[in-house]
Amino acid sequence: MKKIVSGKELEKKMDEAINLLCDTVKSTLGPKGSNVIIDHSSFSPFITNDGVTIASNIESDDEVINTILHLAKEASIKTNSNVGDGTTTTLVLLQKIYEEGRKLINNGLNPIILKKELQKRVEKIIEEIKNKSMIPSDKELLKIACTSSNSLEIGNNIYKAFSMTKNASSIKIEESKNELTKISKKSGYIIDSNVASFYFFKDKEKITIDKPNILLINDTLNDIEEISELVNEVIVRKEKLVIISEDYSDYFIKEVVSLFLDENIEIYLLKWSEFGKRKLDIINDVSLITNSKVCDKNILYNNIGKCKSLEITKEEVIFIYDKANVKDKVLELEKKLKGEADEFEREFLNRRLSMLQDGLVVVEVGGLTKTEQKEKKMRYDDALCALNSALQGVVLGGGVTFYEISEKLVVNDDIDEIFKISLAEVLKQILFNAGALEDEILKEIRKSHFKKVYNVKSGLFEEKDINILDATEVIISALRNAISIASMLLTTTSLIINEYRQEINTNELDI
Repeated sequence: MKKIVSGKELEKKMDEAINLLCDTVKSTLGPKGSNVIIDHSSFSPFITNDGVTIASNIESDDEVINTILHLAKEASIKTNSNVGDGTTTTLVLLQKIYEEGRKLINNGLNPIILKKELQKRVEKIIEEIKNKSMIPSDKELLKIACTSSNSLEIGNNIYKAFSMTKNASSIKIEESKNELTKISKKSGYIIDSNVASFYFFKDKEKITIDKPNILLINDTLNDIEEISELVNEVIVRKEKLVIISEDYSDYFIKEVVSLFLDENIEIYLLKWSEFGKRKLDIINDVSLITNSKVCDKNILYNNIGKCKSLEITKEEVIFIYDKANVKDKVLELEKKLKGEADEFEREFLNRRLSMLQDGLVVVEVGGLTKTEQKEKKMRYDDALCALNSALQGVVLGGGVTFYEISEKLVVNDDIDEIFKISLAEVLKQILFNAGALEDEILKEIRKSHFKKVYNVKSGLFEEKDINILDATEVIISALRNAISIASMLLTTTSLIINEYRQEINTNELDI
C-alpha cells in the first residue's frame, strides 16, 4: 500500500521534522553549546557535540516525519562530506531559511520562483564571503584548529601534526590503546594490514622483517605447487619471503603456515585490502618501491623484489625502501594532483604522495574511558578538517562574517529579507547557547564596524589579535547546502510513502 500526504498535513509534518532535527543539533553550536548522548545498538552510548553525528542518529516513530528527516539530514551530511566541518551551522541556516520561506509561500509567493531566487542570490552572498577571505598565517591555522575542536590541547596537537608534514591528507587519526594521546611520524609506505593467518604473529604484536623478498600477485593462489620452485629457491638462499596476493585457498594457507611453524621457513601471506582503481594504484606503488614485477600465474624468482625492511601489525604494513626509486612517480602524482578536482581523489593522491616523500603522521587519541575517547577523536577529526579547509582562506569567525553581510544587505524585497534574517541567526544562536547578552554584544560588533569578534569562552571582545576564525570554504559549503535542501523542501507539496499494515491474526478475533 502507498500512502499520500499532501497540503497542510504535509506542511505540518515538514515543520515538525525540521524543528526536531535542527532544535536538537543547534543547541551544540559554539564553545558553550551543550552535548548530546547517543545510544547505539552496536556499541555503548557515547557523548558528542558533533553536528553531523547527532543529525545522523535522529529518527522518529512517525514514518512521514522520518522520511522528511532523511532528506533534511542531507544538508549536514553533504557539508561534512565536502569540508568535514560546519555541519551544525548548516542546520541553523537551514531551519531559518525554511521558516522564512514557508511564511512567504503561505502569503502567496510561488515556491518555484522562491527556489530560483534563493539559489541565484546566494551566489552574490558567496562572492562577498570570498572577498572577505584571507590566506591564513601559521598562527591563524592553529587558531582555526583550536576553534573547531573547542580545545587548546586538541588544536595544538593537530597543528603540531600538521607542522610535521605540511599536508593534512597525510595525517591519520586513530584511537589509542591507552589513555595517552601520542603523535608520531611513520616513514615508509603504509597499507592496511590484511594478514592471511594470525599464526604468523606467534603471539607477538608486531612482525619486523629485514630485507625481505616481496612477491606481488594480482590473482588468487590455490595450490602450493604454484610457488614450489620459488619456495625451494628461498629455502636454499635462506631468505625471507612476503607474498601479497588477491586471496588464497584454505589449503594454500594451511600448507604455508605449516612450513612456517614446523620448519621455520619464513614465508608470510598478506592480502590486498583495497579494491578497484585504488587497489591497482597501491599495487603499482608497492611494485615501484620494491622493484617487483606483478605476477599472475607465471611466478619466477626473477619477479620478486626487495625492500629495506617490513613491519607488519594487525592494523598496518609499513615498507621501508630506497627513496631514490620514486622521484619520477612523485613528479607524476604532483602533476596529476594539480588537475584533479574531486576532493576524495585529491585526498588519496595526497596520501600516496606523502608516503612516497616524508611518510605519514599518526595521532593516537587516548581517553580515560571509551566514551571520552570517541568524543575526543571526533573533535580531532573536526580540527583536522577545519585546518585543511582553512588552507584555502579564512574569515572572521563566530558568525560575525555572516552577521556583517546580513547587516549590510540592502533589502529590496521579501527574498532579501530571508537572507538578512537567516545569516544573522548563526551568531545569535552561538550567543543564546552561551547565555550571553545578545543585544549588547551585537550593538558592540556593529559599533566596531564588524572588526570585533566576541569570544564566548573568555567573555571578551577581540579586535587586533583575533582567535575566532572560520575556514572560508566551510561557511560557503554550509550556506550552499542549507539553501539547496531548504529550497527543495519548500517546493514539495506531496509525499508518497509505503504504508505497512499489521496483519491481523483471525484466530484472535472474538467472533
